[in-house]
This record gives sequence, structure tokens and C-alpha cells, in this order.
Amino acid sequence: MMQGRMADENRRPVAAAGKPLPSVRGWKIGCDEQKPAAASRRPRTRMYAASLATKEDPEHPTIEADAAPEVEHHKEASTEDGTVDMDVELCEMTDDTDMDEQHKDSPNDEMVMDIDKADSGNPLAATEYVEELYNFYRKTEGASCVKADYMNSQDDINSKMRAILIDWLIEVHYKFELMDETLFLTVNIIDRFLEKQVVPRKKLQLVGVTAMLLACKYEEVSVPVVEDLVLISDRAYTKGQILEMEKLILNTLHFNMLVPTPYVFMRRFLKAADSDKQLELVSFFMLELCLVEYQMLKYRPSLLAAAAVYTAHCALNRCQHWTRICELHSRYTSDQLLECSKMMVDFHQKAGNDKLTGVHRKYSSFKFGCATKVQPALFLLECRAEQNTSSFQIT
Repeated sequence: MMQGRMADENRRPVAAAGKPLPSVRGWKIGCDEQKPAAASRRPRTRMYAASLATKEDPEHPTIEADAAPEVEHHKEASTEDGTVDMDVELCEMTDDTDMDEQHKDSPNDEMVMDIDKADSGNPLAATEYVEELYNFYRKTEGASCVKADYMNSQDDINSKMRAILIDWLIEVHYKFELMDETLFLTVNIIDRFLEKQVVPRKKLQLVGVTAMLLACKYEEVSVPVVEDLVLISDRAYTKGQILEMEKLILNTLHFNMLVPTPYVFMRRFLKAADSDKQLELVSFFMLELCLVEYQMLKYRPSLLAAAAVYTAHCALNRCQHWTRICELHSRYTSDQLLECSKMMVDFHQKAGNDKLTGVHRKYSSFKFGCATKVQPALFLLECRAEQNTSSFQIT
């Protein structure tokens, strides 16, 4: 009887006779041991890229504020067909080691820097990887920047046309109710493409519309259909032209959409500033004013974000306000931000009277807290920095 029960337990149903036996501890029955399965390629997500950067540099730098790395704008590696390998661009990263020496022995830094404690239970916040991610962003932000004078290589367009295009795209972005990061990625794609391709005036708007389509595909859950973009451009271009430009932009940029924009740093610095909704809206108002200005391309994304938070702080508090924790996480002192902040104050002062009023109208709405009603921090224009900040510009 016992033998019969054991036989019944080991017996397989007739219907399952054709199915393979289950694997045991990773070994698959019937597989040739001499032919291991080919390793699958893992998608290069932001988190995965950050982990690779960490493996290459296992010592995570400690955040400090009194110095910042210089950005040496890399020369493009030319080949026979004129293309540039994106892997070369990503390998040319700025070195943050020297910047982290002064504060790494400070006993209070660990306590002060714990701005992620409230999000420790939120799996979407990825608090265990956040420092690795932002170390990776700081190392790669130089590769996402363009030359501050790239417009000199264009024959038929200039910086004023770029400003008109971006001002219009800000209104389109607002009309479609897209995410903030989509706008910043759109502008980044436009500048990187125009740096490498000579574009005639009649196709500049086509470049802008297509760049927004690509940014939507990368950032948005629901992407606008191409027909909507045809309508929003007053049927100046066909669906086929937009799709052709999409291929040209992707091939020119080597399909590299993983770039740290000012938005990425803005979120981190606002968190370090323990911001409320008003500070957040005024900070983004300052930052979007800079998107339209061609001259602001000389500053790195992290510095633009830090200067926007600093300028908004000063405008709301009516005094110079930059805390120690903001210095630690931004790695910039108030003196290092002052030059950029003065330019933002000037843009803020002229925003309502300028010909391009897309940003001003957007932030005059109730939805954006009427951020334009905040008075500019004019007292910053009279301040003088104690340090030379020329090393924080892109040349």
C-alpha cells in the first residue's frame, strides 16, 4: 500500500507528459552544459547607469560647497563621416574629487545632509540610490552642455530666432499640459541638434516641434499625436516631415536622451531648501526665463538650478538667503551663484515689458500661483562676489 502511494505521488498526469520537467537550482534539464545561454542586454536606465558609474568609482565623494569642478568643453571627435561617438562624450566627465576634500571630515555633514529621511518609506523616491544618481548627474552634465557660441556656425538663424521658438514652445507646453521635465529636455535637444546641424530658417520651427515630440516620448505617459503637432504649427509642416526630422535628430544625437537638465538638479535643490509651493513656483519662473536667453548657455545645468533657487529665496525673503544645507547639496556658495543670479534678477525685472512674454503670462496665472507678482531681488545687483566665478562657466 505504501509503495502504491509513493508511486502515485511521483506519477505525472497524462496531460503534462509533453511538458518539460521543472528546473532545479538554476540547472535546466536537457540543456547542453557546453552552450550556456547568451546574456541578455539590460536597458540603460538612469538607475542602471548610475550603478555602473559607482562600480567604476567605488568611493562616493562627500558633498561640499566651497569649490566646484571646472567644465572643460570637450572637442568633438571627428571621424570620416563627421559623426561623433556618444560613448566618447559620456566618458569625458568632470572630476569631482578635488571638490570634495574640504568637508569630508566634518562631523556634522552626515546629520545635515539627511534630506531624504521623510521619503525612506517611498519606493519611488529610491532613497538608497539617490546619492549615486546625483553623483552620476554631476559627472555627466558637461557632456549634455553645448558651446555658448554655437550659433556662430549657423548661416540662416540667430539667437533671437531661437528665443522666439522657445517662447512659443513654452506656450505649447502649457497648452498641452505637459510635465515640467519635458520642456527642459525639449530645449536641450534643440540646442544639441543646432550645435551639430546647420538648419535653414524655414525649418527651425520643425526642429522645435519634433524635439518636443521626442521629449514627450521620453518623459510623458500620454504622448501627443503627430497630427496635433501639425495643427499647433498651423499646418506649416506635414506628418511625414515631422517623422523625417525625428529620425534626423535621433541619428545626429546618437539616440542619447539621457541627459541631466536643470530640472533634475532643481528638484534636489528645492528639497535641500525645504521649499514650500511659493518658493518652488518662483524658482521655476526664474529658471524658465533663462531657457529663452541664449546667453545663459554658458552656465552648467546644476549652477542654473542652484542660482534659480537662490534668487527666488532672495526675492521672497528680501535678503541674501543661502543655507549651509543648500551649499552642501548644490556644491555652490552664494558668491559662486551671484553672477548668474544677477542676470536672473535682470530678466525678472524686464519680463513683463519684453516682447517675448510667454513665460510671464504662464506664471501670471492662478495655476502657477501668480509668481510674477513677487518683486525682483534688486539688491542683488549691488552685491559683489568675493570669489572669481569664471571657472563655473562653459567655454
